[in-house]
Amino acid sequence: MKLYSYWRSTAAYRVRIALNIKQLDCEIVPVHLVKDGGEHLQKDYQSINPQSLVPALETNNGEILTQSLAIIDYLDEAYPEHSIYPQEPIQKALAKAMALSIACDIHPLNNLRVLKYLKGEEWQKEQVDKWYAHWIHEGFSAIEKQLEKSTGQFCFGDAITVADIFLVAQVYNANRFNVPLNTYPLIVKINDNCLKLQAFIDALPGNQKDCDLD
Repeated sequence: MKLYSYWRSTAAYRVRIALNIKQLDCEIVPVHLVKDGGEHLQKDYQSINPQSLVPALETNNGEILTQSLAIIDYLDEAYPEHSIYPQEPIQKALAKAMALSIACDIHPLNNLRVLKYLKGEEWQKEQVDKWYAHWIHEGFSAIEKQLEKSTGQFCFGDAITVADIFLVAQVYNANRFNVPLNTYPLIVKINDNCLKLQAFIDALPGNQKDCDLD
């Protein structure tokens, strides 16, 4: 398998974590989102993913999959060992809903394309930072309340789920933009617990081979 990835991409970070949890061998192919105007916008990469987004996963039979949650769901179904979903149907739905709340309600408003557009509209840095922080706080406030029901080390008990994967990647992004997280002690605790695990450590943006290209 090949994963087309960018070290700072939140969505690619999620897939790297999942691959590590699954203990799957995968070649990481860097696609720089800034260098040379963005390698993701060049024809070679657009022939792989017409959306010009990362990540994209090339499976062992040559199929190209896009969108981080779709890729992760494929990995979980194709390689069922070390599942990242609870087995109980309600818990599985709740874990997926939390992941979706991050993937659909927080991340799209704060990703590179949106921030570049705002800057192109001549927003000042302070305005862009305020926009970013607003949507982090909107989403994290709701997640923090949901996590009050958790009694374990992670979002849904003592086993890693897809919710933890998405949460850790989004916390990284929030920290990158200096959004204070002191009002989210449960999120911070779960993030800290996850980052003690080798699967998460190896997937860290700073541990990727392309992290020195910016």
